[in-house]
Amino acid sequence: MAFEDSSFDRDYYRRYYGDSRTRVTSGPEMKRRAALIASVLKHFELPIRSVLDVGCGKGLLRQPLLAEFPRARYTGLEVSRYLCRRHGWTQASIVEFECDEPFDLTICYDVLQYVKAREATRALERLAGVTRMVLYFSALTTEDWRDNCDRARTDRNVFMRSGDWYRRRLARQFAPIGLGLWLKRGYELVRWELEKPQGLASPIRDDRCSRRVRIQ
Repeated sequence: MAFEDSSFDRDYYRRYYGDSRTRVTSGPEMKRRAALIASVLKHFELPIRSVLDVGCGKGLLRQPLLAEFPRARYTGLEVSRYLCRRHGWTQASIVEFECDEPFDLTICYDVLQYVKAREATRALERLAGVTRMVLYFSALTTEDWRDNCDRARTDRNVFMRSGDWYRRRLARQFAPIGLGLWLKRGYELVRWELEKPQGLASPIRDDRCSRRVRIQ
């Protein structure tokens, strides 16, 4: 495996997800995150029928996402043997994961900081392969460590890279929607000019007469 599961045992999840004094997130926070993701995708009328949650952990996004997209099929992917036995997730790294058809929505939340640069690059390439429409992506960056995160709670045993490192690689197969959401190249969304993130080129075009998604 490119991703080792030995560190992600019961003690790890008890510390970072179970103990209220040391946990890095909570059920209510992940419910808000799912609502954020869903509100953007629903705004653009994207038909989400399948969700892949890469490094799903305890599955805190599962129920909130299925509540937002009740017709969707959810697949949780994890390297942790402990969690797969406990929750029934598919045990595999994203690098080696194979699927018959890509997923409408792929989630990769705070996963790739745990692997070296070469493996992270391969993982980003594979994320493009398993995603049909939209990727939600987040990873701890050097700027986050410096300015944003609570260092007493955040796992520092990671490989921190700049946000631009991730953006450059994501931009090979995706265009930024904003708020951590990336649209697979080959799709088009209709947006007003000031809704667009600045910087990276986007396949998103202006057409004020309609709001639709189409495959090129």
